[in-house]
Amino acid sequence: MKAIISFIAVLILAAIAYVGVDVLNMQYIFGVVIPYLAVAIFVIFMIVRILKWGSSPNPFRIPTTCGQQKSLPWIKYSKLENPSGVLGVLGRMALEVLFFRSLFRNLKTQLRDDSQLTYGEAKWLWAAGLAFHWSFLIILVRHLRFFTQQVPAAVQLVEMLDSFLQIGVPLLYMTDAVLLGAITYLFLRRIAIPQMRYLSLMNDYFPLFLIFGIALSGVLMRYFLKTDIVSVKMLTMSLVGFSPSIPQNPISVIFYIHLFLICTLFAYFPFSKLVHMAGVFMSPTRVLANTSRVKRHINPWNYPVHVHTYAEYEDDFRDKMKNAGLPVEKE
Repeated sequence: MKAIISFIAVLILAAIAYVGVDVLNMQYIFGVVIPYLAVAIFVIFMIVRILKWGSSPNPFRIPTTCGQQKSLPWIKYSKLENPSGVLGVLGRMALEVLFFRSLFRNLKTQLRDDSQLTYGEAKWLWAAGLAFHWSFLIILVRHLRFFTQQVPAAVQLVEMLDSFLQIGVPLLYMTDAVLLGAITYLFLRRIAIPQMRYLSLMNDYFPLFLIFGIALSGVLMRYFLKTDIVSVKMLTMSLVGFSPSIPQNPISVIFYIHLFLICTLFAYFPFSKLVHMAGVFMSPTRVLANTSRVKRHINPWNYPVHVHTYAEYEDDFRDKMKNAGLPVEKE
């Protein structure tokens, strides 16, 4: 039911864009006002989230570790698993952000019929997650051509590598197919595994369907339902230059559906689990070096407080303790 409601919500969003543009002729609202509003919500609330994280007290070193900590000189320590310096933290973060190292090492736990707990590989989840994130990033880089007057050489190189198989006209971008396949796998995994289905919430399904709708509308717009790319770039350049205007040549409604879903993702991003994109760089369990044995850490909030000692407690209640038969240190 949660998945169905999320799917219907994305269909309603697509229908809103279709009716607003194709029936009510609200191209300026969906092409100018909503994109500006979505970007403003994204920027403002992402800053709020980051400032909130940054203001959280963190007096102790609490990194997640699974290796030997640096201690005595003759004990070999794990520089990536348990880093004690900045370089080690940078290496661990690079492997985590670029290659999802912790997810690669994740294990699948199963209880067999003989009540024996077993562990197995779970590399398909890692592969799908890696394919999804890298494909999404490459697609974002490719779309930079719509926001620059001259297409940067780096963007042209990415487009060339993404379409080097030379399939079809227009050329098929591999990341389009990979992204759709990865999202499909991640969704099927949530509904096929009973434990995952039980734990999944609407805010797990909704981003999947929303990103799938963005990818699908983009594929339809590129390969099946033709769109005036020149007019699209004129619109995006006017938005970037803060001189918004709707091109005279009409842009197909599929573009406005695609754009509206993207705007929804931007506005939804700071309030969703997707915000881990920024949160991973501020997580104390990831970005802190483990120096608890090398350096003494003193709690800056460890102010002196009045302590009622046991001796004082006994002085207050000695007679009652003796009457109750409880032992006392002083008669």
